[in-house]
Amino acid sequence: MLKYITNSFRWFFKLEAASGLVLLLAAIIALIISNSNFSDLYFNSLNEYLFIGINNIGLKLSVIHWINDALMAIFFFFVTLEIKREFIQGELSNIKQAMLPIIAAIGGMFVPALIYVIINFNDPATLNGWAIPSATDIAFSLGVLSLLGSRVPISLKVFLTALAIIDDLGAILIIAIFYSGDLNIKYLSLMLISFIALLMLNKFNVKKFLPYLILGFFLWDFTHNSGIHATIAGVLLAMTIPHRKKEKDFSLLIKIEHGISPYVAFGIMPLFAFANAGVSLEGLSFNALLNNVPLGILLGLFIGKQLGVFIFSYASIKLKIAQMPNNANWFNFYGVGVLTGIGFTMSLFVGNLAFAENIQYMDGVKIGVLTGSLLSTLFGYFLILLTPNK
Repeated sequence: MLKYITNSFRWFFKLEAASGLVLLLAAIIALIISNSNFSDLYFNSLNEYLFIGINNIGLKLSVIHWINDALMAIFFFFVTLEIKREFIQGELSNIKQAMLPIIAAIGGMFVPALIYVIINFNDPATLNGWAIPSATDIAFSLGVLSLLGSRVPISLKVFLTALAIIDDLGAILIIAIFYSGDLNIKYLSLMLISFIALLMLNKFNVKKFLPYLILGFFLWDFTHNSGIHATIAGVLLAMTIPHRKKEKDFSLLIKIEHGISPYVAFGIMPLFAFANAGVSLEGLSFNALLNNVPLGILLGLFIGKQLGVFIFSYASIKLKIAQMPNNANWFNFYGVGVLTGIGFTMSLFVGNLAFAENIQYMDGVKIGVLTGSLLSTLFGYFLILLTPNK
């Protein structure tokens, strides 16, 4: 079992670490283009409508919505597969091992949200963005950690991976509960029927993906029209993909996870970064960072994340609820906590949902996320780099 877990973790870590560098490149290109002579082409192309279907049967969405609603549903499908595998047969299957990243993730979501709420308390319009600084970007944070090589013990890499996965689970729950629109009972019912049908496939241990995929398409369409964000369809579909401990030779979940991982890591996520990181920096000044939205996000990511993760972790270890990762010390542990302030993909995604009706705040969201993530990257990297190994 230990060998299985270690190999699975190493595969996941290498994938996410490599994709983090591609994400960074995509974000930089988006910033350059959105501040060049091609900025109008960039923004207008994202708002162009694209029809996918046959004759009159199909769906017409803007390019940005195809990316954020359809492609990101595949991303959430992949993330949920990871979460399910980890809880069944991974680092989170042992409650004693799981307690530290679970508690740390709770602190890392609660404190940033609290900071944002305090700053935006008197403005109901901006208060809706309270969850934006609560998310950690797995790929970026692990990408930075990979650059530090052997200076970071394997136990801390496992800790950050588990924390980020739990963090994603928290983000999924927040999106489902707080960022859904007006609910349509008809489509909710169809969505429930589709989910039950998928559960029946799991019950009878159907090991071919095609039946799940066909029902998944219907589930996505019904979810898209139900008032619940369409990406939740990816979560529900992943929950029904079978994976059992006793099946050592074949797991449909692992087969799918490994099959789609390169497309998610090096296709969907960089495309999302390219489409969502572009923001005009013309006339940008330090005072712009002091507006409620970017300031709440910046402080939430850079200050709230590291404090929440460290304080909650420190308390749980001292109270003997959880154990300190092997070969780690408080300095490099704190450095890893700082890296959880790299929000990027998930923070931008939650920002799009939070201000779907108030898009005038989106530039502030992007500035806050980019600045907070950059500060967390630099401070966390150099803190661990300068920390003695002993």
